[in-house]
Amino acid sequence: MIYKAFFDLQPEGLHLEDVNISIEKDGLAYGKGRIDYADILSLKPVNHRVIISLLEGKQAVISMLGFSFDGFWEELLRCFGVRTAESLFIEEEKLMECDAEYQLPVLSNPMVASGILPYESIRNTDVEMGRGRVQLYTDSICILPETCHAIRVPLCFTSDISLDGYLLHIRMRGGEEYMVGRMGNDTHPFAERAIRQAKKVKEKREERLFHVGLTEPFTEKGLFRTADEDTYWLAAFGKNSCAVELFTAEKTATYLYIFMDKRLFAYALEEAMEAVGTHRELIFLPEEELVQKPLYRMAVARSGAVRFLRRCSAGRIIHSATHDEKLREFLDLEKVL
Repeated sequence: MIYKAFFDLQPEGLHLEDVNISIEKDGLAYGKGRIDYADILSLKPVNHRVIISLLEGKQAVISMLGFSFDGFWEELLRCFGVRTAESLFIEEEKLMECDAEYQLPVLSNPMVASGILPYESIRNTDVEMGRGRVQLYTDSICILPETCHAIRVPLCFTSDISLDGYLLHIRMRGGEEYMVGRMGNDTHPFAERAIRQAKKVKEKREERLFHVGLTEPFTEKGLFRTADEDTYWLAAFGKNSCAVELFTAEKTATYLYIFMDKRLFAYALEEAMEAVGTHRELIFLPEEELVQKPLYRMAVARSGAVRFLRRCSAGRIIHSATHDEKLREFLDLEKVL
C-alpha cells in the first residue's frame, strides 16, 4: 500500500512533503529514496510519528499520516518482523507465537562485526526490554522486537529453562540469559512446550553426533541444524589454530581460523555452525560481498557467534594434491608464532 506523508532524514536535512511512501518486503521506499530493513536499528511510534533510527547515527521521521497512521505502523512492523525472521534462517516447524514481554542481553553496537567475544561477562553488554513477538519452534525460541536485536535462541544450547511466575527464564550454557513472558493464557503452555522441546532436541542431537565418526587429524565434531540430516562438520586444533571441514552436499574447502582462547572459540564455532543452518556461505563470504547482500548482513548482525567466527578467519585450503600438507603446516603454525 502507498501512503502520503511527510518524510525527514537527519542529519542530511532532507525534508519531503506529501511524498509517496510504500512498505515493501525488504525495505521502505520514499520518493526516489529507500531504506533497507538491514540498515534499521529501531522503530518507534511517538505522537503519531514513526521514528526510524538508522546506521551511522541517521534518523528518519515519518509524520502527517493522518488517519492512516495505525495502518502504516502495523504494516511496517509486520513487514520488518517478517524480514527479520527471514534473516534468522528459521527452517523448522512453528509450534506457538505470542505477543510477550522480553528481556535480552545485547552488544552496545550489534550492527558492527566488531568481533567482541559473544561469551564475555554480562557487564560487556546492555539489556533491552520491551514487548514483541515471541515464537517457539521445534528447535528454538525466536524473539522479534521492534529493533535490530532479534535473536534465534537454539534450545540445544540452553542449560536451564524455568518459569518463575509469569516470566520464562532461558539460561544458556555460555552464561547469557533471556526472559520472555506475560503472554496471558499462553504463558504456561509456551513454557511447558519450550522445556519439552529442549529435552527432545538435545537428545536427538546427541544421538546424531554419536554416529558421526572422527578421522585424523580431526578431534572435534558438530552439527548444523538438528533436523539437517547427513550434514556435519569436523575440526582439528593446533595450539592457537583450527581447521574446519564441512561435510555437506556442496563442494567446499577446509576453513582456517586463528584464536586466542580455545574454549571460547570452540563455543563460538559450535553455535555459529548451528546458526547458519543451510546458509553456510555466511561463515566464509568475503566482507565486500557480504555488504552487497542485505539479508546476509542482517543475519550476521543478529548472531554474535557468526561475527566472532568470521573475525577469526585465516583463509581456507582448497582440496587439491597439496591439501593435506598445507593443513599440517597450518596446524603447526604455533611453532613459528
